[in-house]
Amino acid sequence: MLKQKTKTSAVILALLAAGFYAISTPFSKVLLNNVTPTFIAAFLYLGAGLGVGIMYLFHIKKEKKSERLTKQDLPYTIGMIGLDIAAPIFLMIGIKMGTASNASLLGNFEIVATALMALLFFKEKVSRKLWIAIGFITLSSIVLSFEGSDSFQFSIGSFFVILATCCWGLENNCTRKMSDKSTYEIVLLKGIFSGGGSFTIALLLGEKIPEMKYIAEVMLLGFVAYGLSIFLYIRAQRNLGAAKTSAYYAVAPFVGSFLAFAVNGEKLAVEYFVGLAFMFIGTAFVVYDTMIKNHLHGHMHTIVHTHNGVTHTHVVMHTHEHYHFGDEEFHHHKHEDFINSYEHKLAHENGV
Repeated sequence: MLKQKTKTSAVILALLAAGFYAISTPFSKVLLNNVTPTFIAAFLYLGAGLGVGIMYLFHIKKEKKSERLTKQDLPYTIGMIGLDIAAPIFLMIGIKMGTASNASLLGNFEIVATALMALLFFKEKVSRKLWIAIGFITLSSIVLSFEGSDSFQFSIGSFFVILATCCWGLENNCTRKMSDKSTYEIVLLKGIFSGGGSFTIALLLGEKIPEMKYIAEVMLLGFVAYGLSIFLYIRAQRNLGAAKTSAYYAVAPFVGSFLAFAVNGEKLAVEYFVGLAFMFIGTAFVVYDTMIKNHLHGHMHTIVHTHNGVTHTHVVMHTHEHYHFGDEEFHHHKHEDFINSYEHKLAHENGV
């Protein structure tokens, strides 16, 4: 069983990853005025790869050989890179055709996609509490999407955002299969090859290469919002799994939509705060599912008593289920009256 401190650290990493990723959508919306969607997707990942690659130079000598990717990881690596080429392109098209706040909020469907694919394709357990959390998070996303009579509609823009979340949902699970490997190497490969793939597509489409100042801005955003975010996300996955880590990502749309208000001047409607309530409930279920330890304890009771002039000694065994929260190692519970218990009566009948 994981130590609770490790779990707590993993939760913090997942939340930080969500926070870093949240800044991507509103700032990308601004950059889309001067850079095409495919080139933004390319330079976001290239910035992530370059930034984490520089970090890797200071770590590579400390890295164990067992952490390096091997031929066994190749199918997941190819899947990861291919999906990371498609997802950001779809997302940027969606952002360009819609609002940054709507795109941020629709991004929560990635949680549902990750959990479903973790269950269907990778046989990762999804607990009942986590399903409840996913339900509330999805409900929150739906509520938040209705910011007015024409806010949420399955337009082409919304379709592309949802398509991006499905790609990332499957990609999260591919990455999960390699999460015990070098985080630096994974993010470096993601950045260089996914970014390079998007760059090639942009050239094939005949898109104009943006000015250097915009390239630098997109790459800086990519390092923080993609590079550091992915790095922390993978570290969190090691101890939480794909489904739970993705569920903690639920905070990203709220941060993103608030930044859309601050950066893009988009309004926060009443529905935002209604959705916030649902999101808090969903997140509470995720935290409960992650932090609560549930297990059985076995107990043995020795009963010595005298009746009818004869002294009896009985050993009664039983188990009970209980819960620990956080770092709690001890608990208190009451035992039933074993003198008058069924187990005691049965012991007499069996002549024990």
